[in-house]
Amino acid sequence: MSRIESTFIQLKNRQECALIPYLTVGYPTMDETPALIQAICASGADIVELGVPFSDPLADGPTIQEASQVALRNGITLRKCLETVYSLRKSGLETPFALMGYCNPFLAYSVNRLAQDAATCGVDGLIVPDLPYDEADTWVSATRANRLDLIFFVAPTTPEQRLRSVVQLGSGFLYCISLTGVTGARTELSQELPDFLGRVRSVTDLPLAVGFGISTPDHVRQVAAIADAAIVGSALITVIKRSSPGNRVTETQEFIRLLKAATRRDLNRCSNR
Repeated sequence: MSRIESTFIQLKNRQECALIPYLTVGYPTMDETPALIQAICASGADIVELGVPFSDPLADGPTIQEASQVALRNGITLRKCLETVYSLRKSGLETPFALMGYCNPFLAYSVNRLAQDAATCGVDGLIVPDLPYDEADTWVSATRANRLDLIFFVAPTTPEQRLRSVVQLGSGFLYCISLTGVTGARTELSQELPDFLGRVRSVTDLPLAVGFGISTPDHVRQVAAIADAAIVGSALITVIKRSSPGNRVTETQEFIRLLKAATRRDLNRCSNR
């Protein structure tokens, strides 16, 4: 059983939705990244999605694109992302990590080598937004051989046949895009989200994680009622960007605590009575 799978089982027993914050490695600086990740984990994150900066992040909106550009200027590479995870594991951190990156950097590194090195460094899963499911055989073989979860995306526009094929290849959880578009904070969640998740749930037992536009504790409460995890990226990056260097860790902790408090399904039911 993977660390990610084990986490979802524990959360289900506690009647909690998983909170999965996203942070670009090397943002706002490489020196600050480990402390921010430690703060995110200590404040209640159940899984952390670590972004590998890339020059052409097709699925990401302006907030995460900017974070990637800053990280690239800071000299962040895929190797440095792996080294960051290794250092955090050496410090005793046990929170599951999913490395989110695009095909080009991963292919340049070599998929087999990446899977081996990621497992050695303590990565638990790979999230690859632009990986076509019908070209994923090498990725699936490499990740399974190294006991890594390979996490696929599905969207409201995903056809039924493609959806059924994707869920057969993925593991850990399924990344469900809440709307048509790119990442970025929104004021409201799509009204079509429950129907979309119901369609996905009918074809898989994998945990369903909702991302793109999840920005507030109220969004997390809504997601907790219908899914297994809420992914928060752009809103967290914005908190970090707006914080002064001396307050970044504290303000990050406060934001994550507010989001995590909204994942309790038993409390959510009480508040809705």
